[in-house]
Amino acid sequence: MVEIFSEYGLFLAKTVTWVVAIGLILGMIVTAAQKRRRPNDGEIEVESLNDHFTELKETLEDHILDEHRLKQMHKAQKKQDKEEAKARKKAAKSDAQTEEDRKRIYVIDFDGDIQASEVDNMRQEITAILTLARDIDEVVVRLESPGGLVHGYGLAASQLERIRRKQIPLTVCVDKVAASGGYMMACIANKIVAAPFALIGSIGVVAQIPNFHRLLKKNDIDYEVLTAGDYKRTLTMFGENTDKGREKFVEELEDTHALFKEFVSDYRSDLDIEKVATGEVWFGRRAIANGLIDQIETSDDYLINAADEADIYKVSYQVKQSLQDRLEHFGVSAITGVAGKAWSSLTQSRFWAR
Repeated sequence: MVEIFSEYGLFLAKTVTWVVAIGLILGMIVTAAQKRRRPNDGEIEVESLNDHFTELKETLEDHILDEHRLKQMHKAQKKQDKEEAKARKKAAKSDAQTEEDRKRIYVIDFDGDIQASEVDNMRQEITAILTLARDIDEVVVRLESPGGLVHGYGLAASQLERIRRKQIPLTVCVDKVAASGGYMMACIANKIVAAPFALIGSIGVVAQIPNFHRLLKKNDIDYEVLTAGDYKRTLTMFGENTDKGREKFVEELEDTHALFKEFVSDYRSDLDIEKVATGEVWFGRRAIANGLIDQIETSDDYLINAADEADIYKVSYQVKQSLQDRLEHFGVSAITGVAGKAWSSLTQSRFWAR
């Protein structure tokens, strides 16, 4: 009996080894194939928010209203739809506004992190929108960001500038926060709409860096920084920082702040920039008094109120999961599952053998 369980345990160990080996080989093959194929990272997805709002309403009606009331509402809705269809047809014959002339609102979401990493998706979304958008349309960006790296948010702001250069109305809606780099993006809009307690502002620049020089010196560890150019390095984490380096670093911060203020002033010329460019943030109710935003309203209300007069489409760029990613996920899951079961069986067989 002991020999049977011992052989069974050895068989399971060999099986796990083979599964792992096959998984590694398969991964190498797929990796090579991925390198040869042309990249196609993602695709544009479009969702009608008008349909979404209608579905929400109908779902609630189905659960709350009685059958008689529902029939009356459906009958009235059909009548209204017919009348609207006749009106559109009549308008088309008289060269008035047609269905094709109806305003479209394109909605994109930007949820910013410190690196503004969603800018890659946003640039694809904006590119797609600009191929079809007209000057009677509108782009709404639902923006959430506490700010981050200057160059990342500078690029994100430049993407929004593309919409303005095409003379397409741009609205930025802020429900929670648009501060620092987030406000750098928001200020480009023709109109900034914010919730009552959304955080707005922080027109300032900050940099912080730890320095371990004294700790290294205490432990007799030398750290050398070799540069060509007086200001190739101003402050470092491990070297000894100098007053000259600090002064230059602050000078660079002040220059970045000046560029930030100029940028905001270009798009919101009525703003008292010296009053608000202190690094402070304001809630929406205070931000509108300071001229940082134009309207107090949530993004939900803004879009729902516009739904009667416009076709609203949410546009998003979804990155495709590559074959390699799917196989790796499947392979890891499969190997983990098989290995786990094998190890469990193996330990149990050893326990029984005792």
